[in-house]
Amino acid sequence: MLKYFKENHLVNYVTEQPKDWQEAIRVSCQQLVNQGYITEEYIEEIVENVVKFGPYIIIADQIAMPHAEGNSPGVKGTAIAYTKFPNEVIFHDAETGEDRPATLFFTLAAEDAEAHLNNITQLMDLLMEEENVDAMLATKTLEDFDKLLIEEGK
Repeated sequence: MLKYFKENHLVNYVTEQPKDWQEAIRVSCQQLVNQGYITEEYIEEIVENVVKFGPYIIIADQIAMPHAEGNSPGVKGTAIAYTKFPNEVIFHDAETGEDRPATLFFTLAAEDAEAHLNNITQLMDLLMEEENVDAMLATKTLEDFDKLLIEEGK
């Protein structure tokens, strides 16, 4: 999966911390915009959904998976982008009163259900291994990410 991110130009190591979760979502979508998978409309749909439904995009400690509905007109292709922020981005859950932090963002765009399911399966395989998540959390630069690729290829 790490190779997929690199080969498809869907890796982003952010050096400047976003001011809030909305900006973090917009930044995490940028590689998908750059590669033509989504439009700005899809980004705003994700932000609106988090406002409306709470931080449903936090799937585990330190892991966010920004996405909106699969039939969004703002989606032009199927892909997952990986973004690493230098510090935690805080999402407040009004329902529970808890803050939910995330540093790793895996932003989804799904136009084709079968390809999307395949991408999600591969992503879950990556994230189910705690050492993979720990290794990604420890990275700070694209060069660190490249080292993970070398280790993964061994």
